Amino acid sequence: MPLWRPGLARRRERSTDRLPPGQRRVTGWPVLHEGRVPTFDPQTWRLRVWGACEQPLELTWDELMALPRHETVQDFHCVTTWSRFDNHWAGVAVVELLRRARPTAACTHALVHSYDAVGYTTNMALDDLARPDNLVATHHDGQPLAPAHGGPVRLVVHHLYAWKSCKWLGGIELLTENRRGYWEQRGYHDHADPWLEERYAYQEE
Repeated sequence: MPLWRPGLARRRERSTDRLPPGQRRVTGWPVLHEGRVPTFDPQTWRLRVWGACEQPLELTWDELMALPRHETVQDFHCVTTWSRFDNHWAGVAVVELLRRARPTAACTHALVHSYDAVGYTTNMALDDLARPDNLVATHHDGQPLAPAHGGPVRLVVHHLYAWKSCKWLGGIELLTENRRGYWEQRGYHDHADPWLEERYAYQEE
């Protein structure tokens, strides 16, 4: 699987409207999540990458923060119909972790795990996860990521609806076949492309 070289990148301007169909622009940042905001302990927190890979990872907070930093400016689209433009994210590129973990040739998908009490997960194809500007984000608009927004660390997969950008990231499980996550099992679309308005599972039929 080809992995991308991370670097500072900015959102590519579309030749058409930046607002996907059915969306409205907001300037604030709405807070939506299932369950309570979990407690973060930097001494015990771990980020795992495991499953269909040659070199499973288990990183401490300090080890994660010592990895090369990556920044990107992207629009962010929630399935509840709001979009926020020009978010400046900073953190570690997902491809940086995948290079170290080395997904096997049989790896096709990933199931991303939160460390919250709900047991939140979300799934995606490996090609979607490995896009060059996807981040394990620790900062937003120049500030440490607030707990209510998934801090201190969340996944950012900006080209899909925001529920794919797992808050309170705890692990990435690499898979040899697709396995639906928390909302995907509850009626939401498996892929979630905002430009195709892939909101609900019935649209997959």
